Amino acid sequence: MLVLAAGCVSAPSVSETHARREVAAIGAKLGTAREATAHRHAEPASLPPLPGPGSPESAYVEFALYHHPAVRAAYDDWRASVESIAPTRALPDPQFTFQADIADTLMSFMPGLMTDLMGAGKREVMAREATAASTVAYRGYVAQVVKTAGAVRKAWVELAYAAATNELYLTTVRTADQAVALAGADYATGRGMPNFEQQVQFQNLLAQHHAHHAGVADRLVAARARFKSALGLLPTDPDPPWPDARLAATPVPPEAEIWHRVLVTNPDLARMRSMVDMAVTDVDVARKAATPDATVGMMVDLKQNPLMFRPTATVTLPVWREKIRANIAAAEARRDAAAERVTAGELEMAAELAQMLSMVRESDAMLGYIDGAALPNLDHSLASAEAAVQSGMASPTSIAELQLMAIDLRHDRLDMLRDRENAAVDLATMMAGVVPAHAPLVSENR
Repeated sequence: MLVLAAGCVSAPSVSETHARREVAAIGAKLGTAREATAHRHAEPASLPPLPGPGSPESAYVEFALYHHPAVRAAYDDWRASVESIAPTRALPDPQFTFQADIADTLMSFMPGLMTDLMGAGKREVMAREATAASTVAYRGYVAQVVKTAGAVRKAWVELAYAAATNELYLTTVRTADQAVALAGADYATGRGMPNFEQQVQFQNLLAQHHAHHAGVADRLVAARARFKSALGLLPTDPDPPWPDARLAATPVPPEAEIWHRVLVTNPDLARMRSMVDMAVTDVDVARKAATPDATVGMMVDLKQNPLMFRPTATVTLPVWREKIRANIAAAEARRDAAAERVTAGELEMAAELAQMLSMVRESDAMLGYIDGAALPNLDHSLASAEAAVQSGMASPTSIAELQLMAIDLRHDRLDMLRDRENAAVDLATMMAGVVPAHAPLVSENR
C-alpha cells in the first residue's frame, strides 16, 4: 500500500517546476485565464490594445504577438508538452484484480491490487526526456513569435511602399498631363511636326501611368489586407487605424556582429540544439531498457478464516541483448543526426546571411548613386532647361521630359528601398531582432 500511495503523487524535478512557472507566466501575459488561475496568478494581464493613429511600428508588432492565433497555437503546443512531463514520470496506474474458485459453491473469493514498478532510474530518465521535449516546444513557440513579428514588419514595409508608390504615381500623372498640354501647345503654335510625335508619346505615357496608378490602388488594398492579417485580425473584424508608414533605410549591423547574434539568438538554431539535448536523453532511455521491470500485487481470500493472503510478483527479463543494442544504436544515430542538423542549419544560415547582406549592399550602392549623382545631375539639367526656355532657346516640353525622368528615378529608388528593407527585416528575423521589448517571452529570450 505504501508503494501504491507513493505512485499517486511524485515530486516534480527542478526543471519541470521551472518549465511550469514559465508556461504559467507567459499564459498570464497572453490573457489565458485558465493558466493564471491554475498556477495561483492574479487575473490575466490586460492585452495590448489596438494601436491608434500615429503609433510606431513596434506597437503594431506587440499587438500582433498578443493576439495572433499562430502565437497562441504555439503556446498551447508548449503548454501541452509541459503538462506531458507529469504523466511520464508517474508510476503506471494500479490494477484491481479479482479471482474466485467456484465448484458447487464459492470456494474462494480473492480481490487484490497490483502495480508495475519500473527499473531504477527509468522514470527519472523518461521525465528528463519529456522535459527536453518541452524545451523543444518552447523554442518552437519562440520561433513563431519571431516569425509573427517579422511578418508584421514586412507587411509594414509593403504598406509603406504601396502608399509611397501611390503618391508618386499621382505626381507622375500630373506631370505627364502637363507634358501633354505643353506638347499640344507647341504643336498648335506651329513649332513643327516633330512636336506632334512628341505629343503622341506623352499621351501614351499618360495613359500608361493612369493604368499603373489604378494597379497601385489595388496594391494598396492588398497591402492593407496583408497588414491586417499579420496583426491577427480576420477580414470580418473592423479595420485597424492604418499607420502612416514611411519607407526609410534602417541601419544594419556589421557582418561579424550579425553572425554572432545569429549563432546566439536564432530561434531555429536554438530549437535544433534543444533537439540534440532531447536525443541525448533518448539514448539514456534506450540504455535503461536493459534494466528489469517488476509487477507486484497482493490478493486476499475473503472466504478463508483466518484470511489467506496471496502476494504476487513478476519480473521482466531483458535477455534479448540484440534488441537492446539495436535500440541504443538507433537512439545514438538520432542523436548524431540532430547534432549534424545543427551544423547544416548554421551552413544554411550563413548562405542566407551572405545573400541578404549582398542585397542590402547592392541596394545601398544604387541608392547612393541615385541620391548622390543621378537626381542632383537631373536637377542641374532641369535648371539649365528652365533657363533655356526662358531665353527662347528650348521648348517647355524639355522641362516636362526631365521631370518625368526624375520621377522614374524616384520609382526605381522606391523599388530598391523596398527590396533593401525586406532584406533588412530578414536579417533582423535571423537575429530575433524583430521582437519588441514587451514580447511574451521569458527573460532569457529578450
